Amino acid sequence: MYIELMSLSRLRKAVFIPSFAIVAFAAVYSLVQPSAFVATMQKLNAIILNTFDWLFSSAALFFLLIVVVLYFSPAGRVRVGGSKAKPQLTKFRWFAITLSTTIASGILFWGPMEPLYHYHQPPPGLHITPATPEAADFAMSTMFMHWSFIPYGIYTLAAVAFAIGYYNLKGPFGLSSLLRPLAGVKADKLGNILNVLALFALVAGMAASLGAGILVLSGGVTQLTSIRSSPLLFGVITILVVLAFTISATSGLQKGIRILSTWNVRIFILIAGAMLLLGPTTEILRLTGRGVSEFITTFPERSMIGFSSENREWAGDWTIFYWANWLAWTPITAVFLGRISQGRTIREVIRFNLLYPSLFGILWMGIFSGSALVSASGSDTLWNILDSGGNAGEIIFALFELLPIAQVLSVIYLITSFLSYVTAADSNTSAMSGISSTGISPQNQEPPKWIQVTWGALIGIIAWVMISFGGGEDATGLDGIRMLSNLGGLPSLFTMIAVSIGIVFFIIRNKKRATE
Repeated sequence: MYIELMSLSRLRKAVFIPSFAIVAFAAVYSLVQPSAFVATMQKLNAIILNTFDWLFSSAALFFLLIVVVLYFSPAGRVRVGGSKAKPQLTKFRWFAITLSTTIASGILFWGPMEPLYHYHQPPPGLHITPATPEAADFAMSTMFMHWSFIPYGIYTLAAVAFAIGYYNLKGPFGLSSLLRPLAGVKADKLGNILNVLALFALVAGMAASLGAGILVLSGGVTQLTSIRSSPLLFGVITILVVLAFTISATSGLQKGIRILSTWNVRIFILIAGAMLLLGPTTEILRLTGRGVSEFITTFPERSMIGFSSENREWAGDWTIFYWANWLAWTPITAVFLGRISQGRTIREVIRFNLLYPSLFGILWMGIFSGSALVSASGSDTLWNILDSGGNAGEIIFALFELLPIAQVLSVIYLITSFLSYVTAADSNTSAMSGISSTGISPQNQEPPKWIQVTWGALIGIIAWVMISFGGGEDATGLDGIRMLSNLGGLPSLFTMIAVSIGIVFFIIRNKKRATE
């Protein structure tokens, strides 16, 4: 059994060895010389933002527009896997896995915390007075911008490209299938390079997301016990989360991933409903309505906010950071989302990967960001936690303290936080391990377990270092999370530009067939 588990026969050495070597070097370097590692990451991060911020902004909006055109084009009727292909999952389980794989880990950390920054520190170029109703409307509309249609447009575009390339165009299980709509079988020559770059990007993205999750979980532990946030507590939580998501990933799609995702979404609905009913319901709904209105009317301008010289620094800290973060996850996430899209039409894929998760994100942010902003308008309690350098993960638990049954809500939230980071990581760990392996096909979809364990351990090490030391004197660890996201997003940005061109060709080809 042990020999079988550790067998190297299915290892795709040309993909695994280079990417493992790069990530392992970063992990060792970060452990031995954490300050020097962080300083290097800061320099690289500054170069990326100063050079490519305009490209992140324009490309992200372009990706969304392509998906919208695809939905309404004749190509939207194409069925993934061919006309006779059958779905693997029910629609609810499909939605649950999609949601848990993508948005779940982020909304728990950023939902109640991020709007406080926008409320107290709006971008200077908009000339909004901090801590005013106008600032609250800006904060809410910005949450909708960062957590709905543009980021999900990025994911959906890549998921469709992989699904078509892998199932319909018979590409290999790897990132080269993303480019099959563009280059056909010639794309396979780039397979190993794309896979290595994507593995690096996702390790950075997953480490960033795991770092945010560790902060939330440590904030809950601090709120419920006398244990304060520290690198030691971060380390213990990291070990527990990594163990959980590697065990879930090794159990396969139809067991751990499906079951955890389904329960995770049910708990999400429960806790969001409780927050709305127990909190300042009328004020939340009113603020959400104003935020949606501003989101719609300012969408084109705000999506390109990084082009403004006055707002460039703010955009680098927030909007560009988000696009880079989502892009870092995109190639590998697309492999997983595309894999579970078999048997669905492209229009169904777009609805379940773009429309429904975006609407859920708006609903969630309306409730949790709205609750935080309503509280902030009458008290500085929440902002003082951030302004004094406290753990950003404690914000949501401090918000619960203002409601009835605070302890019950805190415990439930802590549980769903743990589940969310596990379910977001296990599916991507499975996909990472899949492209590091040989022999993956629609009939044999599970990679060797030891490869999944290896990737999980490396992600955990890097996440722990960046939140423990990545912020310098800033105890929140947010700087470390941002650096990882930007570094991982850059190679994915250029991959996605090529993918978008391929989807444009796919739309044109299917339009011609429809008119013939």
